[in-house]
Amino acid sequence: LDKFDRNLNSLGKARFDEIKDVEGVGTYTSCRIMAAVELGRRRQMATAELRPDMGTATRIYEYMRPRMMDLQTEQFYVLLMNQNFRLLKAECISTGGITEVSVDVRIIMREAILNNATVMAICHNHPSGSIRPSRVDDTLTQSVKAACSTLRIHLSDHVIVTDGCYYSYAEEGKL
Repeated sequence: LDKFDRNLNSLGKARFDEIKDVEGVGTYTSCRIMAAVELGRRRQMATAELRPDMGTATRIYEYMRPRMMDLQTEQFYVLLMNQNFRLLKAECISTGGITEVSVDVRIIMREAILNNATVMAICHNHPSGSIRPSRVDDTLTQSVKAACSTLRIHLSDHVIVTDGCYYSYAEEGKL
């Protein structure tokens, strides 16, 4: 940096041979510096990552339906979000059978903590096409809600996905 007046812009404009001429800097280090400068340049040109808005059951359904519509077995997902309901990560927690899926609440909460989620939704499919939640679905929803409350994470919804429609615990007033 001393050779380039401690100016990163000057370093970024430097040629390979100018960097290599610095005492103690060889071919390998010159390549690493040039690569770092190029990564910085490309990051400047990149657009900000757009995170989908998962603020409503309809948006959750529209996001999850293509992932679940042709499945023959149940899958259970957690959608991890920031405080603005923007998706951080959608993670498949469990794959089950034709009529049920086993879910461990601790795994859901671990994912939320590891991804710094402040809001989450849970979602699973019913391959049968029935949108009615089972008693097990109701119990799981309440268990996840209690765990979220303990960790100060907002559970926004539990959405059951079928090919043509969905069931939302939030819209039905069951949260």
